[in-house]
Formats: sequence, C-alpha cells, structure tokens
Amino acid sequence: MNELSAIWPLFGLTLTTPHLELRPIQDADIPAAIKAALSGIHEPGKSPFSNPWTELPEDELGANMARWYWRCRAGMTPESWTLLLGIWHNNEFIGCQDVEAKNFASLKTLSTGSWLKKGAQGQGLGKEMRAAALSYAFDYLNAAVATSEAAIWNKQSLGVSASLGYEPNGSYLEQWGTDAVEVQRVHLPTASFIRPDWKLKVEGHEAAARFLGL
Repeated sequence: MNELSAIWPLFGLTLTTPHLELRPIQDADIPAAIKAALSGIHEPGKSPFSNPWTELPEDELGANMARWYWRCRAGMTPESWTLLLGIWHNNEFIGCQDVEAKNFASLKTLSTGSWLKKGAQGQGLGKEMRAAALSYAFDYLNAAVATSEAAIWNKQSLGVSASLGYEPNGSYLEQWGTDAVEVQRVHLPTASFIRPDWKLKVEGHEAAARFLGL
C-alpha cells in the first residue's frame, strides 16, 4: 500500500475480470481518460448522457472532466458517494464505470452509469465492466438492488441491462441538452442478477469498505 492509498483507501481498490481492470481514477490517470473521451464515445449530436459533456469544445472538455473527478472525490461521505472506476484493457484506459449511492447503509440500493470509447465498443467489454461493478456491489458491498437508466432510444445500453437481468421500472420525460427525451428506468434485485461465467477478483476491499462506513 502506497502512502496515498493509506490516506485515501479507495485508491487501493482494484477489480479484475478476464479482460479488464477497474480501479478508482487518480490524478495521474486523468490525461488518459481525456484522451479516451476525445477519441469519440458516440455519434455527433447523439449524446447518451443527460448532461451532454462530450459535446464540449476540445479545449474545455478536459478541464470539465477533471473538475468532475475532483468534485466526486471531495463530496464522498458514507451518506452519499460516487465511485468513479476507470476501465483498463490491455493497459489502455478505455472508459469509466460509475457506482453511486445515497444512504446506502440503510437502503442497500445503488445506481450505475458508464461510458466506453468507440474503439472499444462492440466487443462485450461494456457488459463485462457492468457485470464487474454488479458483482462487487452484490457480493462485497451487500447491495440489495442496483438501478440504472438510459434514453429509450439507447438500445445498446438497455440491451446490456437486459442481458444482466435488469427489469423495466417505468419511464419519464427529461430535458437532455436541448432535447426532451423519454428515459427508461431499470432495476435489478440481487436474486435476478444473471451472473457472468467468471469470478471477479477484488483487492483492497476491506479498507475501501471501512472508508465508506460499511
């Protein structure tokens, strides 16, 4: 354990799957995250995000991403936290898997969100990284329910959700950028999780769990 992970134990957390490594984004990783985002995530004008951050000018996007990473870290408490897990494939940063919870100790519910650069899409890696986050949530954090959501037109994201056992949980109309978009909610109780045929390897959980008050 290095000195920084002793101060901020989440930096000692690592999740490993057959093809991916997931770990909290540190400052040294931010340039690689920006490079991955700038390489493209979606088709122009078709943002899958309610906050269309990927459409910022190139000279603003990097600072905005760094600001978000720092804001999430600064706001982490046992009552409200967002864990930003960078995704590495063959030692290359390819995306991010978010895990967010409020009052988790009592509600045992968390939500997930993610992005994956276009060059890494279509290979099953989006499903694998979500399965890793869910395996960690259910088997290590003892979550009871995981939730997610996506624009109704985002068949790729909703398809990943369905393949892992999520069920529709209503929809609502939301302003996404300049457009009004129907958003599909999905939820996944522990017992409905369609588990992968591999076992997640986890390092650094005990210190991370103590830090989150679990």
